[in-house]
Amino acid sequence: MDTEGVQLFVMAADMLNISAAGRQLGLAPAVASARLSKLEKQMGADLLHRSTRKISLSQEGAEFLPYAREILAQESAARAALGHGNTGASGTLRFSASSTFAQMFIAPILPEFLERYPDVNLELKLSDTQMNLIEGGFDLALRNYAIEDSSLRARKLADDQRILCASTHYLERHGTPQSVEDLERHQLIMFMSGTPRKLLKDGEESLHAFPPAGMKKRVVCDDGATMKLATMAGVGISINSIWSVYQEIQDGSLTRVLPQYEIEDQSAIWLVYPKSNVLTAKVRVFIDFLLEKIGDSPVWQR
Repeated sequence: MDTEGVQLFVMAADMLNISAAGRQLGLAPAVASARLSKLEKQMGADLLHRSTRKISLSQEGAEFLPYAREILAQESAARAALGHGNTGASGTLRFSASSTFAQMFIAPILPEFLERYPDVNLELKLSDTQMNLIEGGFDLALRNYAIEDSSLRARKLADDQRILCASTHYLERHGTPQSVEDLERHQLIMFMSGTPRKLLKDGEESLHAFPPAGMKKRVVCDDGATMKLATMAGVGISINSIWSVYQEIQDGSLTRVLPQYEIEDQSAIWLVYPKSNVLTAKVRVFIDFLLEKIGDSPVWQR
């Protein structure tokens, strides 16, 4: 396969401009167009839809794009293994993470990373909704739950702990639950993909789960920051990761509910990437940087 054609396709897909992508590679517009046509013939599909005004990815092109990125990564790693090319960290790293975690812990340390690695650019996809790494073409992602997908490799960044909490104002109005059964009389804020989870009492498995059967979910959302703000505003009781609410627990704006219980979900904060991907220099240095700045001694555990 013509890897230069693959590189041109990836750049054209990112820029939505074949001529501009060609110029980046030193190709005249006619030459760039011909090279993409040759790649499409090899693939047996139209990868880009062209019109006089714009281009767009075809369905086949969207499906091929993550594999095209991997082809380029594999070539780069192979050349580096043979002592060819630039073995330093460079290029664009596509990173997916929880928007809540990224706002609190990743965005503040980005200036240091970019200064340390001036040839690495970051493309961040931040959402509390789970993203598919392979289909999205990501180099690396952060996940804060138990990893069960066999197609992924994972490096643990830090421990996580899920707790029940509510605002002091809410508890003053509705009372503080003294048992799991008391929760049935309270309002619940739940993450959209949340399912009932076992509760551990003082580290031992109990017969209880959260939310209890029949407990009314007053608010369901798909954004962790919004869920925390709603909890602080007094909407109800919610599950939160300790890293998300540790400051509010410390300053008293949130109170841990039923502190003798913990959520049993084997969650942790993981850095994950597809098994099929080569761990390139840009990915390796970013993993090492996050482990250095966050993983050695997480601020929420100090």
